[in-house]
Amino acid sequence: MTATRESATGPGTGFEEVHILWISEGMSCDGDTVSVTAASQPAIEDVVGGLIPGLPKVHLHNKVLSPTLGGEEFLAPFRAAAAGELEPFIFVLEGSVPNEKINGEGYWTSFGNDPVTGEPLTLDKWIDALSARAWAVVAAGTCATYGGIHAMEGNPTGSMGLADYLGWDFTSRGGLPIVNVPGCPVQPDNFMETLTWLLYHAAGTAPPPPLDEMLRPTWLFGNTVHDGCDRAASYEQAVFADTYNSQQCLVKIGCWGPVVKCNVPKRGWMGGVGGCPNVGGICIACTMPGFPDKFMPFMDEPPGARLSSTLIKPYGAFIRRMRGITQGTVNKEPKWHHNRDVLTSGYRPHKRARR
Repeated sequence: MTATRESATGPGTGFEEVHILWISEGMSCDGDTVSVTAASQPAIEDVVGGLIPGLPKVHLHNKVLSPTLGGEEFLAPFRAAAAGELEPFIFVLEGSVPNEKINGEGYWTSFGNDPVTGEPLTLDKWIDALSARAWAVVAAGTCATYGGIHAMEGNPTGSMGLADYLGWDFTSRGGLPIVNVPGCPVQPDNFMETLTWLLYHAAGTAPPPPLDEMLRPTWLFGNTVHDGCDRAASYEQAVFADTYNSQQCLVKIGCWGPVVKCNVPKRGWMGGVGGCPNVGGICIACTMPGFPDKFMPFMDEPPGARLSSTLIKPYGAFIRRMRGITQGTVNKEPKWHHNRDVLTSGYRPHKRARR
């Protein structure tokens, strides 16, 4: 089950075929898988169907999207990869990683059974086996990247993100760090765009994707929600909403957009439409490593919002006044637009000099 290589121009480049082994048996709701089915830039069907020029042939193994009947038929490529009999592959984890060292007499989550003992195979065993052999490792969604809901204070499972489990200095067989694509759930095009970049890199036609210090793609998570928000101009003019059906800035009723790295307001959700503040929802920081603990209670005004909104009030009032004066001038037609019998536009014809 080993794919052939077209060339050996680097660590794992020039592949003609790539398997994607996607496990969503982390502490998860499968929301990231469901979200990715809505992608259009590119669509997952186009990637798997070979419709994107220059990509390797892709074999996707995901329980929700699998054409198999499940059971051992579905598990076969995962077992082969864990045994070193299938390569190259990209390992995608969905859901947070529970600490199986504190599971008492049971287990937190599993994926299939041990063929020898018949006992459930816990997630950590799969992570250990697959990450050690994967050409690239991707964490899909905030639970997999930073722990998310399951890792919040007071949880009994000791859940964590994949980088917390493997180590933040982890590198894959392809020489890549873990690629984190956060979101609760992940924005569909963000994930597919990142995966496509990785596949071009696997084909040997693109460099590794650039990542920030939290291993997020920089071109997707380099700016804040506020930077791309439709309501940012209201903030500048100190016009703040006090109800959720307002068109104004939502920062005083719980929005964390000014400090959250996320491109959803600019990109939208499906087909460029939607995105939390775009449709009247506050940003609760679901793409951030500190989510949810550092941003609760969600509906309360963020600590910094009170100070910043107070400081900007005099500036905003002045700007609104000046823009109102300017608008009063430019929101009128010029005076020479009329139907009288005299030209008043200021037209002055120039006589041509005689030769």
